Formats: sequence, structure tokens, C-alpha cells
Amino acid sequence: MNNQLLQTNIILENERVLLIPFENERNIELREIIFDDEIWKYMGMYVRNDQDFENYIQNTLKQKSDGICYPFLIIDKATNKVAGSTRYGYLNYASQKCEIGWTWYGKHFQGTGLNKACKYELLKFGFENIQFKRIQFSADLENLRSQRAIENLGALKEGLFRNNYVDSEGNSKDDVYYSIILEEWENTKRDYFATLLSKRK
Repeated sequence: MNNQLLQTNIILENERVLLIPFENERNIELREIIFDDEIWKYMGMYVRNDQDFENYIQNTLKQKSDGICYPFLIIDKATNKVAGSTRYGYLNYASQKCEIGWTWYGKHFQGTGLNKACKYELLKFGFENIQFKRIQFSADLENLRSQRAIENLGALKEGLFRNNYVDSEGNSKDDVYYSIILEEWENTKRDYFATLLSKRK
């Protein structure tokens, strides 16, 4: 596994999306889309005011500094607008795995195909460059939309984690977990990302 790549400025791009490190000064543009409770309904927290926004920015940067995650800003190339954020999280170098998640989009960018283009770049770089052996995903048990989106990536549903975390309002939440492993990636890429692959030729 090439851990050193996670200490560099990773920029990922295809026709649809540009992913840049979260530290970029454009992270302030998230303010234009972040204040929407529907975005945060299943995220374990809410961003409702300027202090929440500042806490979100600072906590994300600190978690990267602590080596817990590698966060990105998502840029919609059709509009050159900041569309949301995602990350490699739960980085585990010893077991060569991570979780792709903490992903959110402003409402105007949801359902536009941006998510699949984004996740393709993260999976491709994660398996082919960083060389993770396992990349996992999770979604709140009640968040059927996210579960369908994960299944649309070709991830295998592994099971339910009951009382997996307590959200910011004190509610105990259940999560559904999925994964793709390195040995499956080439077939998954061919079977689930054929449209994106054809655009690169």
C-alpha cells in the first residue's frame, strides 16, 4: 500500500467532476449549499448556522491533520461550482483499508450523476494508486436513497451494524455496511462504470 500518497495533494478528475483537497480556499463556498437539514438528516449531525459551519470546516481539517481521513471538495465541472464534500475515512494502514463516505451534495447537485463520477475516481485511485485491499461504505438503515446509490457502485452488502453510533441529538442509529475488495475491482469497474470508462477512450 502506498501510504505516502495520502500525504500529498491528491487531485482527481474526469469529464464530470473535479476533486481537490479540502484545505483549498474554495471550502468557504460550501456555505452557499450547506444549510439544509435534508442534507444532514442521516449524517449524525446538523449544520444550521455560521458556528456549525466553522466547526465543520475546522473538525474536517483537524481529522485530516490527525491522519483519520483525507477529505475532498467536490467541484461540478459543468458549472465550476463547489457541489459538496467527500472523503477517504477510517484510514487503516495496517489493514490496508478505508471507508469512502461523509459524502454530501447541495440539493441542486443531487441526482445529476455527479456522485457516481465522484465515487469512480475515488475507487480507481484508492485501488490502483494507493492500493487499498478493502474499501467500505455505510449508510443509515433508514437512508434507502444512499443504500441504492452504494449498490449502484457494485458494492457487496455485508450486513447491519445495530446501535452503530449515537447522533448529535442523542439518537442511537443503525448502519448498513457494504464493501468492494481489491480482487473484485477490475470486474466492478467494467460492470458498473462502463459509461465513465468509455468517455476516457
